[in-house]
Amino acid sequence: MNVAGKIVVVTGGGSGIGKAMCHAFHRAGAAKVVVADIDSAAADQVAKATNGRAFSCDVAQEAQLKTLIETTESDHGPIDLFCSNAGIASGFDQRAENAAAAPDEIWNRAWSLNVMAHVYAARALIPLMKARGGGYLLNTVSAAGLLSQIGSAVYTTTKHAALGFAENVAIMHRDDNIKVSVLCPQGVDTPLLRNLPAGPQSLDGVLSADEVAQVVLQGLDSEAFLILPHAAVRRYFLKKAEDEERWLDGMVRLKRKIQGSA
Repeated sequence: MNVAGKIVVVTGGGSGIGKAMCHAFHRAGAAKVVVADIDSAAADQVAKATNGRAFSCDVAQEAQLKTLIETTESDHGPIDLFCSNAGIASGFDQRAENAAAAPDEIWNRAWSLNVMAHVYAARALIPLMKARGGGYLLNTVSAAGLLSQIGSAVYTTTKHAALGFAENVAIMHRDDNIKVSVLCPQGVDTPLLRNLPAGPQSLDGVLSADEVAQVVLQGLDSEAFLILPHAAVRRYFLKKAEDEERWLDGMVRLKRKIQGSA
């Protein structure tokens, strides 16, 4: 998909990767970029800079997502590209004595934002896109959905689920001309990464959000299912598939190294 002339919605568009994507889509000639964020002031700022439309939305609430979609289509026209980008990183404890120890409220909040937000968006959009002959869904997942995340079973599990959901939508609706891509970056210099216990310094090859947004444009142009801004992630993913036992051994060594330096 070339986004020029298209109606695009980006959730979590007020900061980080979402903000960078909004600017990239605007520069690429999108007809309208709808910037949705729970932080309405941040959404307003990005919308003003991109000649877009700001929308206050908590993607964990299905009714709010439906309103976002319905209002966008009523005011601006059919949504060509919906970027389900909002998410949360939670449950991090690199020295946890029990990987399953995070309380239910943390698991439930992560599930609602990292998984169900994608489900709610697709539930509303798929009938609309089928009726008009197609559309495009871009779901921000994470390299953790392909690999793992040391220190957070919550993040790892919800991101794996998000990837599985996107795969199923891609399989079930390709014949409806509904395209699906998943964005799976590793370290990106965003508020989300900076708020983690070890911060950006804990990862090699941290990219800027603007660099990731440019890779997104390229991935959309080629309609790739996996959009991987970090080349190393593809190598790691292939190594995991080739020999998971060896990959697990390597991850255990990495965990020991991280814990030793924490």
